[in-house]
Amino acid sequence: MRVLVTGGNRYIGLDLVFELARRGHDVTVINSHVAPLPDGARRIHADRRVPGEFERALHSHRDAFDAVFDNTAYVPADIVPMVELFRGRVAHYVFTSSQAVYRRSFVQPLREDFRRHAADDADPRKAYGVGKVQCEDLLLAEWLERRFPATCLRVGHTLGPRSPQPTRDPALFARLEAGRPVLIPGDGFAALGLVHTSDVARFMASLPGNEKVLGECYNVSGAEVTSIVGVVHLAARAMGVKPTIVEVPMELARKQRPPLVHWGEALTGSALLSIEKALREVDWAPRYSIEDGYRDSYEWYKREGRQLYPIDFAADDALLAELGRA
Repeated sequence: MRVLVTGGNRYIGLDLVFELARRGHDVTVINSHVAPLPDGARRIHADRRVPGEFERALHSHRDAFDAVFDNTAYVPADIVPMVELFRGRVAHYVFTSSQAVYRRSFVQPLREDFRRHAADDADPRKAYGVGKVQCEDLLLAEWLERRFPATCLRVGHTLGPRSPQPTRDPALFARLEAGRPVLIPGDGFAALGLVHTSDVARFMASLPGNEKVLGECYNVSGAEVTSIVGVVHLAARAMGVKPTIVEVPMELARKQRPPLVHWGEALTGSALLSIEKALREVDWAPRYSIEDGYRDSYEWYKREGRQLYPIDFAADDALLAELGRA
């Protein structure tokens, strides 16, 4: 199958490119940053942040693909040109959405039919999730009205090599390597799930040819859940070190900018994704446990990632002093 991947130069996208190639697909990426690609893969240079550049770069290729994996769309303005280019031309359009579309819920785990943020919610704190909601709504309407073959993936919290966010694995590894305390809000008992980027890529690569998934949304997460404090212990175990954890009173933790830890659950409460629908309808299951995922990510970090993420501990030191722990 001829496939196009937007992004595809790091993290989930790069894992996806190599997974698709491994399965024998003819892979093209479109992005603005060069990264190593599998043998035979092609690259189209375009920066999606420049208005009109993606459309101009793809126009002459609009009949060249059977499937599109769109990993870099965040608002409807990103999606509309792609739909116009590929409507009636591709057999599958896979949109990477996010767990951030869901509202907080007293009931866990979150299923695909649970409430999402309102598409017109103007709260800037929810802008990322609301943008993804708007993209989902556009694509699902296209499916219902014109049978545009879209699938939306609500990806949960991720771990793995090449994180675009230092606040994920790299900051945790840096603190644990240095023997520094890891500061967490409150007792750290809020629960969350984590999924390795390779498992996300395997899920995505399993979709083309499965007509059951057209017009559907799927949660994509790992099989395990843990707590915020559990994340620290599992990462430390994967590294072969003992963690020192400092609990920060919640009223003080809420004031920290940037937040003490990457996962919003630490401040807002547990959020877990149900993957029952994904397991039932897609030929896929997660392979990585949380500890094994951190072990894989740490091996990459030691090998080539450490120098890419300079971490400043000044805010940690100031807060430890305020807590009398300096």
